[in-house]
Amino acid sequence: MRPAGRAETDSLYFDYPHFDAPKERSHLDAPAPVAIVGAGPVGMTAALALARDGIASVIFDAKSTFNDGSRAICVARQSYYILERLGAVAPFLEKSLGWTTGRSFYRGQQILEFRMPDSPREKYRPMYNIEQQYIEQYLWDAIEREPLIEARWQSEVTAIDDLADAVRLTVRDPNGSYDISADWVLAADGARSTLRKMRGLKLKGENYEGRYVIADVQMDHDYPTIRRALFDPDCRRGGTVLVHKQPDNIWRIDYQLREGENETDAIAEENVRTSVAAVLADLGFTGDWELEWWSVYSANTLALDDYRDGRTFFIGDSAHIVPIFGVRGLNNGLADAQNIAWKLARVIKGQAAEVLLDSYTPERRGATLDVFANASKSARFMTPPTPGWQLMRNAALNLSLTHPFAGELANPRQMTPYTYADSPIVLPDDPGFDGGPVPGAPLPEARVGDGYLSDCLGPGFTLITFDPGLAETVADSDLATVVLQPGSEVAEVLAAGLGSAYLVRPDGHVASRWTRPSSALVCEALNRSLGKDRK
Repeated sequence: MRPAGRAETDSLYFDYPHFDAPKERSHLDAPAPVAIVGAGPVGMTAALALARDGIASVIFDAKSTFNDGSRAICVARQSYYILERLGAVAPFLEKSLGWTTGRSFYRGQQILEFRMPDSPREKYRPMYNIEQQYIEQYLWDAIEREPLIEARWQSEVTAIDDLADAVRLTVRDPNGSYDISADWVLAADGARSTLRKMRGLKLKGENYEGRYVIADVQMDHDYPTIRRALFDPDCRRGGTVLVHKQPDNIWRIDYQLREGENETDAIAEENVRTSVAAVLADLGFTGDWELEWWSVYSANTLALDDYRDGRTFFIGDSAHIVPIFGVRGLNNGLADAQNIAWKLARVIKGQAAEVLLDSYTPERRGATLDVFANASKSARFMTPPTPGWQLMRNAALNLSLTHPFAGELANPRQMTPYTYADSPIVLPDDPGFDGGPVPGAPLPEARVGDGYLSDCLGPGFTLITFDPGLAETVADSDLATVVLQPGSEVAEVLAAGLGSAYLVRPDGHVASRWTRPSSALVCEALNRSLGKDRK
């Protein structure tokens, strides 16, 4: 929503583009290898990841422009690696605001300051703030440079039907309707997914009672880029307020609605302005400010039982909805897109067995359940679901005023990448390692000369070895080999000795590792990673 007199896309800081429906109609019903429904960040990431592996796709979106408002604003370190592999990270780094620190306050007194893990060996900061409009703009800029991706705006998918070896979509735009068949479909059409409804699928899980108004305001405020959480502040007695700095002097303020507070009244412009003014007064800000945009949300932990339905895969919010606490929603969705894209690309190209696609749900639903476990703890603290939780939360906050350990309960548990330890395509660990990332874990960063370990990874699988002889015995068109030195920073981070080796997947997760590798073991792990051992 925007202030009276301003259109939905009339922003103080962002110029929304307008996209027409397809005018040239002759090719619209031509079959596509992959159809992607939804041109938000997750759908565009999937298209770019597929294109990076040489797979063409068509994206459909019913809108004529990007999503309005800041929406998802916190992008985690691991997501920047995804953006880097898409060739899209440069504008994100230029625009976004990196941060490492959060502060929590109870009745005006600071009770916690947390710092997310960071070090000189890291290429990216733990978290970056950037409005979703820019996320979509920069991904769209990359799509416009990619000839393998066709985007069709103002194009609503109205039906989906399974064929023998494909899926048929019925699409309606202002110029008419048509059918198109695709070998595979990725549903990235958000929390209110129409594809999910058309497939007769339902999200299952828990709904929380806490409701928050999101408000973006533009103001010149010199507070650093630090996540602030205010518990029981003067401006919202009994509630919680979150404050984030964004680019362009835009500040995101999330404030909790009181029990019994009418949502329709709460989001009326006059009441939003009054509530925002009270928050700013509590922060000690006395300057001018302008209201940019606002919305409302509630915390939920909901997911599909299976993220695959035949030849249709659900990614992002169409598959799962998570609370914003700990900034896991968008980041989880980007990881979904990367995960299914590298697998689907290799199946389409005949490099992997189709059974590889069965690993998508165990890996990414497993990641969702891990998010639920952590986000639920944060959600119960931020928005206590019962009087009992409210009593315990208030007791902890009161205790935190005099006992610092209690303030740790207000830690939001920021997102960390998931380890696919139980994945069907990850081999058991080598017991000879004493530390380092286990199979299924994301590869950690380390300095290599003037660059980073991540710079050494190839476009597909990568064999990192500390034995030059092993590199000469393993060859595969989808495998790059990197020979590193024992005793280096990388060796320390990987707990690797002379002769050790790691096999890294296209998504940067460890597929397998060995203290005494052989070419046969490497080939076995590569075949497992591609589903070739389970045809």
